[in-house]
Amino acid sequence: MSSPETTSPVNPLPPVIVALFLSMMAIEVIFQLGARGLAGGPGAIGWRNSAIQTYGFNADLMAWMVQNGRYPQEHLMRLVSYIFVHGTFTHALFAGAMVLALGKFVGEVFSQWATLTLFIASAIGGAAAYGLTAGSGQPWLVGAFPGVYGLIGGFTYLMWLKLGQMGERQARAFSLIGVLLALQLVFGLLFGGNSQWLADVGGFIFGFVLSFFLSPGGWAKIRAKIRRL
Repeated sequence: MSSPETTSPVNPLPPVIVALFLSMMAIEVIFQLGARGLAGGPGAIGWRNSAIQTYGFNADLMAWMVQNGRYPQEHLMRLVSYIFVHGTFTHALFAGAMVLALGKFVGEVFSQWATLTLFIASAIGGAAAYGLTAGSGQPWLVGAFPGVYGLIGGFTYLMWLKLGQMGERQARAFSLIGVLLALQLVFGLLFGGNSQWLADVGGFIFGFVLSFFLSPGGWAKIRAKIRRL
């Protein structure tokens, strides 16, 4: 039994989630310092736009790679690097907060490396889905939200399992993603939207499916089911 003096009232955040959050915030701080003339000189005002074009992901680039059968490393790198570049400070702040909240929930069940893999792989899958379905002329894809939606996929998987164990309707596990997509639709109708929601949906689908393999004992359970077929 742990003594009251040594038991923390709050479960610590997984270190990989803290590292992701700090990496995103550090880059955003650099952009803010440059925009305010506190670092980098006059050219620093354009750091964010330059980073978006250098590290962001673009559907036209994806189309070019598929059509030509060429996949340069500097473009494949964008499938991951776009996560760490955000369009605005508010964009980065909301994404970082959701990474912390959902990463903590998923990380309490998944291993650290499984949680990181879930986030990164979902972000890659979301970007690929965006690149293959968005069409030409769409804006640059930047920010951590496709990876966040992957964590939502992990959260949904855990709720789906829990509801099944309780004998309740497992469809209720999809309530969160349903609400979020409905909000995106409303904001899109009110303020205008683009096809970046495709990356979020792709990230969620990848996250939910990957959770079957990344959850504790997940791959072993799948192999056991295959053997029983």
